[in-house]
Amino acid sequence: MKKFFLSAAFALLCFGAFAQNVQLHYDFGHNAYNKEGGKDLRSRAYLTTTVEMFKPDSFGSTFPFVDMDYVSRNNPGTTRGVVGAYWEIARELCFWQGTKADWLSVHVEYNGGLNVSGDQTAGLKGLSFNNAFLAGLTYSGHSKDFRRTWSLSAMYKLIPKTLDAAGNKDYHNFQITGVWGINFAKDWCTFSGFVDFWREARPWQGTKYIFLSEPQFWVNFNQIKGWENVHLSLGTEVELSVNFAGKGFYAIPTLAAKWTF
Repeated sequence: MKKFFLSAAFALLCFGAFAQNVQLHYDFGHNAYNKEGGKDLRSRAYLTTTVEMFKPDSFGSTFPFVDMDYVSRNNPGTTRGVVGAYWEIARELCFWQGTKADWLSVHVEYNGGLNVSGDQTAGLKGLSFNNAFLAGLTYSGHSKDFRRTWSLSAMYKLIPKTLDAAGNKDYHNFQITGVWGINFAKDWCTFSGFVDFWREARPWQGTKYIFLSEPQFWVNFNQIKGWENVHLSLGTEVELSVNFAGKGFYAIPTLAAKWTF
């Protein structure tokens, strides 16, 4: 649950606006992939909350988000409560706003997080994700009415402490990210999302390349007459991935609610 907020944020940048939202997702991964000895996501979190913020300024914009994962009942080999946290903070630098080249910006980003596994009676185990530092360029654009926005970033990605299958350092990688947002049906509906493709050695899977996309569809209730100040949206997200949730392809849907401030 990340990055799709940026698509709308690029439009807000043109108006100098500040925006943030909170999302709640119920994840069906533990139901869709529960085969012992095969694709097994029974220990996957049931709930995820996401907090996103976008803040433009005279030099560009800042976008952080935090995901927190929760398990609401006992699963084999898992604990209960908060079992994971992940956050990203991205900065777009554009000192040339208002010029013909303001579609291009310099992108810098940090990614990191941790999760917890194990049983409360047998002891918990914590795992920290490797820190990732990214830098590159972003191209962004929009339609005349700002109902369609998009961006494409090409970045160098440094992941310290990463080792390949032979135990050699494998720190230097790349990432390509696309983000889009479309409002349609007189702003009743929003289709937004992102696509990431990056290189990262995962010797436990025997893989080095990862694909992740999370398209979302929302119905916006502030279009109801008299509900203009009710900034609630209900919808769904589908996590489409290769070598991310596990080795191979996964498609994991959610049911979701969002409040935009």
